[in-house]
Amino acid sequence: MAKELSKLTGYKLFHNHLTSDVVRSILPHGTKEGENLVNKYRLELIEVAAKKKIDVIFIFLYAKSQSDDGFIKKVVRRVKKNRGKVCFVQLTCSKKELMRRIKNPTRKDFAKIRELKILEELMKRHDVVSPVSYPGNFVIDNTTMSPKKVAIRIKKHFDL
Repeated sequence: MAKELSKLTGYKLFHNHLTSDVVRSILPHGTKEGENLVNKYRLELIEVAAKKKIDVIFIFLYAKSQSDDGFIKKVVRRVKKNRGKVCFVQLTCSKKELMRRIKNPTRKDFAKIRELKILEELMKRHDVVSPVSYPGNFVIDNTTMSPKKVAIRIKKHFDL
């Protein structure tokens, strides 16, 4: 979907795993230092893009928590400080469809979760279904929609 939205809008696609993959090549997953670096790189890249008036699509798995909510606030602050606009979209789908998608070979490209057991454990530990606490959050159930149709709806909704 993000690739389709990028094609439709010309926005740059900033895949969140790019930063975590770099950090995890040196530091183990889950270390405080590693997570701080990942967030620092993400925030700095987003802020530079906003300063340069470069439109960005940034995707990540939001888990309702103090940590993710704090990250969201920092993103919004840095973008708005540079007169940018932030649009949040939450994509949802049925659990059955999610379990099917987890096996998609393209997930391997960025070290995404590809095992059902790991996904189920993540979903037990974290609230990954609540929307971002931000006004105007657009929620789309894409269980039966193609990525292109989802991208078209997002583009139209936010007038991108």
